[in-house]
Amino acid sequence: MPKRKAVQAELYSPDAAGNPCLNGGKCGTCGYVFFPPQRYGCEACGAPPEKLEAVELRGRGRLHSYATVHLHQGKDIEAPFTVGLIVLDDGPAIRAMLTERTDAGLAVGDRMASVLVAAGTDADGNEMVELRFARAEAGR
Repeated sequence: MPKRKAVQAELYSPDAAGNPCLNGGKCGTCGYVFFPPQRYGCEACGAPPEKLEAVELRGRGRLHSYATVHLHQGKDIEAPFTVGLIVLDDGPAIRAMLTERTDAGLAVGDRMASVLVAAGTDADGNEMVELRFARAEAGR
């Protein structure tokens, strides 16, 4: 039976409710939280890789800025599309595609939540899903 599979499973995984959580990291020396995960050492204090630990980051935060791309030459995504900088409640700021195709109705400070959107199927017929951010519903 086909199932849902993450396009970039190393970056996100679903929580108990099926919402995507981001796979991040935290420095055991200084507490710096980061995304995406990496094993090079702490960017903030220079601690070695063995001081880093994997952490699950809730995919919720506030929209800090955004831009809509109207012309795009690639074949993997159709313009227009909007990219946002979201400051996660758990610390790091990340750039991500938004579910909104244009910036109509978006405002700096909007609450945002991670979602998974369909991105085609693989050779085995599994639905592939990609991480995006959408305006959060009230109370979310």
